[in-house]
Amino acid sequence: MGILRIENITKQFHGKYALEDVSLQIESGEIFGLLGPNGAGKTTLIRLINQILTPDSGKIYFEGELLRQRHLASIGYLPEERGLYRTMKVLDHLIFLAQLRGLNSSDAKKQSEYWLNKMEITAWANKRIEELSKGMAQKIQFIGTVLHDPKLLILDEPLSGFDPLNVELILSLLKEMKEAGKTILLSTHNMKSVDEICDRAAVIYQAKKVCDGSVMELRESIKKGFYGLRFQGNMIAFVNALWTDFELVEKKELSSNRFEAVVSMRSSADFEDLLKSLIGQVKLEAAWEVMPSMHDVFLNKVQEEDNQQNIQNEE
Repeated sequence: MGILRIENITKQFHGKYALEDVSLQIESGEIFGLLGPNGAGKTTLIRLINQILTPDSGKIYFEGELLRQRHLASIGYLPEERGLYRTMKVLDHLIFLAQLRGLNSSDAKKQSEYWLNKMEITAWANKRIEELSKGMAQKIQFIGTVLHDPKLLILDEPLSGFDPLNVELILSLLKEMKEAGKTILLSTHNMKSVDEICDRAAVIYQAKKVCDGSVMELRESIKKGFYGLRFQGNMIAFVNALWTDFELVEKKELSSNRFEAVVSMRSSADFEDLLKSLIGQVKLEAAWEVMPSMHDVFLNKVQEEDNQQNIQNEE
């Protein structure tokens, strides 16, 4: 069932569209990636869901009901703009945030201590926020977003400013939350994380949704029939074996007489034909289909939209 349904949402600021007729459905228990360049409308959409803004037209539904203020108790929101009270101590601040979300003082303290322990940062409990590094402060803000055990977690650029180890920590936590039945809306420029953890995604560009679907479907929609090969042998023998049915796209020498290459198919040749042509010519170590990444999807869809816009402008 769709936990969040967005129907034909439009929002303008000073006569300019921030969102134009955008519709999305986020399913319960999935991680949904919301992608787009700066200024595309992602943050506006997130603010509409959190009722910080109201749409000019269109409707938003939460668990089948028209979204109301009371539903926000079931939503956790991490905004792109971080905001913590610098002079408060970490544990006190987390308790304060939990109470704002409706927890009593006992549960607020219990949840705050649980998450500090889970993220192995109990030593920070009595530090003031102003003593923390940017990455540390972001961890505290992340904890503040999940303290009240929300059904839907909305994260706007949650990985910004984290080092690689902490990025992996946050992604691991998101996977764990998904397994526990939580739904996560992830707005990010970190395309690698979308490939890694998102079930479905949408690209918003110039206030419009330009595509959505499962991550695998979106990646497959732009694949070019490229295959990667790792082998030992002579590069000239490899190229000669490709003959007219295959084309060498790129190559890389790994060590003496050991290479990786990418080839594309010509005519009606398939992957099996490729392998047959190489057997006996080089020693194959590995072969795989080269799949586009969500970064490639993002660039492709934006370029398509720009091309379409240019055509319309010329007519």
